[in-house]
Amino acid sequence: MTTNRFSLGGKRALVTGASRGLGRAIAIGLADCGADVGCVSSKPGGAAETASEIRKLGMTAWEFAADLSRREAAVTLADEAASTLGAIDILVNNAGTIRRTPAAQYSAEDWDTVIRINLDSVFFLSQAIGRGMIERRKGKIINVASLLSFSGGITVPAYTASKHAIAGITKALANEWAASGVQVNAVAPGYFVTDNTEALRADQKRSAEILARIPAGKWGQPEDLAGAVVFLASPAADYINGHVLVVDGGWMAR
Repeated sequence: MTTNRFSLGGKRALVTGASRGLGRAIAIGLADCGADVGCVSSKPGGAAETASEIRKLGMTAWEFAADLSRREAAVTLADEAASTLGAIDILVNNAGTIRRTPAAQYSAEDWDTVIRINLDSVFFLSQAIGRGMIERRKGKIINVASLLSFSGGITVPAYTASKHAIAGITKALANEWAASGVQVNAVAPGYFVTDNTEALRADQKRSAEILARIPAGKWGQPEDLAGAVVFLASPAADYINGHVLVVDGGWMAR
């Protein structure tokens, strides 16, 4: 009985940013636990490899392309996904980007791009897909936050602002939708091996400083995040709402 509470059999999920890194690992992890998955990439064909891996697991995969730096793209994606998948049981808002520039020189263009992808798309996609979940009185929304949902970081003001906001919007939607049977939570990955951290890992001094603070003694691999998302997407997490689950190798406990 307990094992079945973690099954995603019969569920349909939509994962943004599924072409590589954390999103790819999340999409495959959901499929490995029984979900059929819609894989979203910023470009046509971008999620083809992820979809192929999901099909090898015997599950159904769909591919979508959406430039989430355009606000209207989130609404269009929601409509296309609902039309293709039918009822969407699980939404994982993983798509994100980062721009590294000192705050005094940070451009308006970089600010707008980061906020639109990291924050605006999360709200409008959650809003559009959440309406159906509310009507059916069930659904799971998992947002991808960050350790920079809790701290300020350096040279990433827009990213930090967006990830603080992700923690807030997660709680705000949970407050409104919990009574309708919809769970809205977030995962906050620590320092993982992804494209977003490539600059940090290339900086030997900064990389060593980061590694020295992680009790686990290593950077996270994308697959390390998948289990936390599967848990929050499963019936085992039906009474968890508005929570930001840190997956960081112990960084925040240091």
